[in-house]
Amino acid sequence: MSTVIVGFDFSTRSAKAVDLAIDIANRWHSDLRLVYVKKSPTEDEAPIREEIERRNAGVAHLLQDIKMDYVVLDGKVSDELIGEARRCKASLIVVGTNGMSGLSTNFIGRNTYKTITDSEMPVLNVRENFNFNKVLENIVLPIDFTSVTRQKVPITAKFASMFGATIHIVGLYTSDSKDIRGLVNNYVDQVEKYLDKSNIKHVTVFLDAEKNLTTTTLDYADKVNADLITIMTEQERSLSNWRIGTFAAQMLNTSKHPILSIRPEQIGTESR
Repeated sequence: MSTVIVGFDFSTRSAKAVDLAIDIANRWHSDLRLVYVKKSPTEDEAPIREEIERRNAGVAHLLQDIKMDYVVLDGKVSDELIGEARRCKASLIVVGTNGMSGLSTNFIGRNTYKTITDSEMPVLNVRENFNFNKVLENIVLPIDFTSVTRQKVPITAKFASMFGATIHIVGLYTSDSKDIRGLVNNYVDQVEKYLDKSNIKHVTVFLDAEKNLTTTTLDYADKVNADLITIMTEQERSLSNWRIGTFAAQMLNTSKHPILSIRPEQIGTESR
């Protein structure tokens, strides 16, 4: 049985993340582990553990033949979340962030940003003001001309299958070039065949996104009342370390919809 990791710090956003993680873990038949990272090495663990156990007892009735436990760790939040996910061989990390913000890593939170940037596992980022009472019905799947764009398809299909959702394949044209448009058409065709084979509901649109990929994608997500958008993190090399590409950063900072981020299996030189 796989494990879903969820970051928890007693905030409203992390409590919302736990609620969603329980739903996902139930549907995946995965165990759930809460990860609390102490604010300092000297922080007393006793009241932390007491409060987490009290909260866990309050939601125990929601668990459907799965286990939920927790760990209290010391270190950098992103490092500890990813480290625990590795130890558990987790299939997903769920993190909560604040409400709508602007275009800086400060707005999604540096811990969330670093977790998404450094994690080999998919990371689901949810804002505390998202409507969690709504059933996950519509998933937006942007497809561009980069070869890694298709790597997010299997897990997107997995989410669609477990929620009975419809995948909205969005073919994004970033140029008038026939070659680039041909690549997008090709990749979209491959995705459609994959989803057909998996018996997953889907619709397809093609959009011109030469000016702004983020705006084009989010406008369409708003139009279909999306419950999830899946993106590649498009790692790029900076002077000191890896950072996520411009499109991914803008999506994470501006989307009011939950974002499922997948890191490319092989880091190439592709960028926008």
